[in-house]
Amino acid sequence: MAKFMVDPWGSVLIKDYKEVMQKFNLEEFNVNLFPKPNRLMRRNIVFAGTDLKVISDAIKNKKKYYALTGIMPSHDKIHFGTKAVVENLKYFQDNNALTYILIADLEALCTRGISLKESHERALNFHIPAYIALGLDAKKTVFYFQSQNKQVINSSYDFSRKITLNEFRALYGNPEPSRIMAATTQIADILYPQFKEKIPGIIPVGIDQRNHVQLTRDVVSRMKNYNFIPPAALYTKFTPSLDGDVKMSKSKPESMIELPEDINSVCKKIRNAVTGGRKTLAEHRKLGAVIEKDMVFELLKQHLIEDDKELQRIHDNYKSGKMTSNEIKELACEKIIVFMNKFNTNLDKVRNNMHKVKFVEF
Repeated sequence: MAKFMVDPWGSVLIKDYKEVMQKFNLEEFNVNLFPKPNRLMRRNIVFAGTDLKVISDAIKNKKKYYALTGIMPSHDKIHFGTKAVVENLKYFQDNNALTYILIADLEALCTRGISLKESHERALNFHIPAYIALGLDAKKTVFYFQSQNKQVINSSYDFSRKITLNEFRALYGNPEPSRIMAATTQIADILYPQFKEKIPGIIPVGIDQRNHVQLTRDVVSRMKNYNFIPPAALYTKFTPSLDGDVKMSKSKPESMIELPEDINSVCKKIRNAVTGGRKTLAEHRKLGAVIEKDMVFELLKQHLIEDDKELQRIHDNYKSGKMTSNEIKELACEKIIVFMNKFNTNLDKVRNNMHKVKFVEF
């Protein structure tokens, strides 16, 4: 069981996503369920979910539903794995979801020791502007801080009555009191949009957040008096580390791309990344790249190239040996410079317009 203990606070790497799907009884993502699927959906970076047809039907039949995710401001930057979550949230927002983002300041306090004051400053100065700079529509997004939402706090105590210690241990491994507090608050966050109106909702997150969704669904099944609709979920694969590991991690900054980050630093990391190139140029021209092991191509595939035909051309040229490892690295540098410049410009604009951001009034 230990190798399947994927949780929000751990650092377990996943190599076999099909095994994860089977162990956790997840649905394989069907790209045909959703209109105009985004890049992550088309390229199997979104790989699984729960109750996806419920949300698909809501989109196609123009029924009310919500999409929700959280920000834990434990650092003053984010990385490309977070970018993927924002892009999926934007997909649902563009398809008429009521969009919510909670700032998990209580979770940051109890699991990372970040004060509420510091969480608020980080969220307002960077995290919220960054999410908007990545494409979310501020006018269509509702934000709130956990610590200011009395309904969430009060409900978390109520929901905690329906959880056993053995169940928590099975889902999260370590039943530390701080983790229990964080998880029960997350249940209330996930269900918060339903406090006023019972509508379906989807939680687009990385697979390491599955435990929160599962625990919420379990509690919903036991809280019949609330009549909540169990939340659906959309799960993305980890963004791989540039050194070949399966997950970018803040513990290895030399192999992780941050937002924001100096262009020279980013390009240096890309040029030092693990590739699928052969030992010699002659061998590479003859055999082509082992593209499945190439972290730079994966970066292009997941984040930097939108057009599928362009990506296919790069894939074919690199796999055939026409394109070299140095060439694909330089291409990635060119693409990421464009991306970073756009992100930084957008970030500055958003920071100057933070007064337009909607927060729930309590």
